[in-house]
Amino acid sequence: MTDPWIPAGPALLFCPADRPERYVKALDRADMVILDLEDAVAPGNKPAAREALVANPLHPDRVIVRINPAGTPDHDLDLEAVQATPYRLVMQAKTEDPAQITAHGLPTIALIETPMGAMRTEEIVAAPNCVGLMWGAEDLVAGLGGSSSRYGDDEAETGEYRDVPKYVRARMRLAAGAYQKAAIDAIHADIADVDGLVAEVRDAVALGFTATACIHPSQASHIREGYAPSPERVEWARRVMEGAVEHDGGVFALDGAMIDGPLIAQARAILARAGHRPTD
Repeated sequence: MTDPWIPAGPALLFCPADRPERYVKALDRADMVILDLEDAVAPGNKPAAREALVANPLHPDRVIVRINPAGTPDHDLDLEAVQATPYRLVMQAKTEDPAQITAHGLPTIALIETPMGAMRTEEIVAAPNCVGLMWGAEDLVAGLGGSSSRYGDDEAETGEYRDVPKYVRARMRLAAGAYQKAAIDAIHADIADVDGLVAEVRDAVALGFTATACIHPSQASHIREGYAPSPERVEWARRVMEGAVEHDGGVFALDGAMIDGPLIAQARAILARAGHRPTD
């Protein structure tokens, strides 16, 4: 088995591929940039977006290219454009079947954002060239014939996702975890709602998401801050790992609490997010 793909950091910023003047700025503000050939580009601008993608290269290790769904006229054209660049990591919109990504063989983040994609999540993540999953709420709800992924101002749970989007998010997270592949949380579309973004990032971190996508540069700093463990948590994790070595991985007490296997695994994850090498 090869090592799983891990993004360069937790903040992944979408940038319309037909706006090459924004490429460098987007990369400066985030850990990775998602050059978008799909929803962020008007249909008439897609040829220009592909031309800009080829003509304005960035460092490939920090670039993901979102391509249009399989079966659409733009899908094959997007793949041709990607082959003319140094980029090889793609995010495939509206993935609904593993064959849609194995057909081209590129390392792929499968975007789960349709009812059929949600129902086939476990099959999709098992594809050999699937390196991660991301989910999307708005296309999902549109595919159900719905009108809103979140509770509105006149409802008690204002701003929270409705049950079906929550279910798809949870299913995607479980599938990615089961196959040890990256899990990327959905964008927070309300740019002005910083508190809502921070709360969702906090929840994503608690559930072990690998990264969170965003649509505005101002959101990237909040995502980075949310994924970075506090110094106190890092120190706790360091002490846990030291205790694990001392007790040969067995149960031990630390600050009046019992530390066992699950807490040792959590400590290892905290140190990994902080950029420290955990003690084995």
